[in-house]
Amino acid sequence: MKRQILFLTAAIAAIGGMSATAISGGSISERRAKALAAYEPAGEPVDCVTLSQVRSSRVIDDRTIDFTLAGGKVYRNTLPYSCPSLASEERFSHRTSLNQLCSVDTIRVLQSFGGGLQEGAGCGLGKFQPMQKIQPR
Repeated sequence: MKRQILFLTAAIAAIGGMSATAISGGSISERRAKALAAYEPAGEPVDCVTLSQVRSSRVIDDRTIDFTLAGGKVYRNTLPYSCPSLASEERFSHRTSLNQLCSVDTIRVLQSFGGGLQEGAGCGLGKFQPMQKIQPR
């Protein structure tokens, strides 16, 4: 099976150890609340997104991941259940033989362990909700 790993917080790693709070100017819970409130639904949820179109992913909390596709379209996946350590690790992997990530698929949290990464909890995905940025008024 084809294995793809989506890593998050590359900017934090590139800066070399500054805390997320120092970079963002707020607590983690404040940043998550802001991220959730920045977008609103824009259409009907879909079962799958095309992996070759995914440009980035952002873990919002233990149940929410935003996927940005080519062209800037954002799809929010709200997992049916909380995924242990997803928010704190902010990275995950998945395995699929197709070029799609679907609501029937499972992700695995990638945890730092002994200088490397180890797969942790497995969590099922939900549907992918197209989102649009809320325009300031």
